[in-house]
Amino acid sequence: MNIKKGDNVIAIAGKDKGKKGKVIKAMPKVNKVVVEGINMMKKHQRPRKSGEKGQVLNVAMPINVSNVKKII
Repeated sequence: MNIKKGDNVIAIAGKDKGKKGKVIKAMPKVNKVVVEGINMMKKHQRPRKSGEKGQVLNVAMPINVSNVKKII
């Protein structure tokens, strides 16, 4: 796997094809990377304390390395 944390990449496949972003996390054992702004999913978070409201967060999920290309 030639892509490392901090590299700038572009999505070449999937719903976010053409978007650019920076690699936040690389997972070489499972051939996946997390890129900021690509493959965003909504995650519902329960309230932690009483009186606090739950919320919906946008979280970047892992994408397969074969679906991104390093920008030079």
